[in-house]
Amino acid sequence: MKQEERREQTIRLLLEATKSLVREKGCSSLTLKDIMERSGLSKGAIFHYVKSKDELFAWVLLERLEETNNRFMSEVGRQGGEFEGPMGSIASRLNSLEESDDVTNKVFVYLLGKEEEPAVAEALNQFYERSVQLSRSWITAGQQHGVIPAAVDAEHTAELFVLISFGLRVRSSFSIVSGHFNAAQFVQFITGLLKPTN
Repeated sequence: MKQEERREQTIRLLLEATKSLVREKGCSSLTLKDIMERSGLSKGAIFHYVKSKDELFAWVLLERLEETNNRFMSEVGRQGGEFEGPMGSIASRLNSLEESDDVTNKVFVYLLGKEEEPAVAEALNQFYERSVQLSRSWITAGQQHGVIPAAVDAEHTAELFVLISFGLRVRSSFSIVSGHFNAAQFVQFITGLLKPTN
């Protein structure tokens, strides 16, 4: 096995072990020892890739973003100028923003509680910037294919979408709150802003 393949396999193993343990134990009580036992990797092997449990949590957030991006790009390539397919690839993931047991929501809220730690603050900044960057690229791709009007301000609209999605993630941790604005309405809102009216 080539070194790059081994690296990808190890990272995948770390991420799967971490996500599984977050589902079972939550973020606070999860330890590096738990990850070592679940993944079968030594402490040294884990620290070869990450410096801390929190950095591994940041990878969980970024992994979800990259998965959504890959699905979107695949749909753009397949559809060739339609709005619904690529938008559907994004919309299908938005329901998870409201799920209190969603791993990425648990990790996001946990990391927000530790945002005063420099490494965590940096990881959250990277997640925010990557979220805005990908959202902007999705809008730009739609504009290039003629399915999103050129008049849509990709920068501001992308940031608005990220802010709303972050808010939905945080609200998912409130057990007694039932919001009137939900993921389905978020999809309608996005569609209303981006889809040209004929």
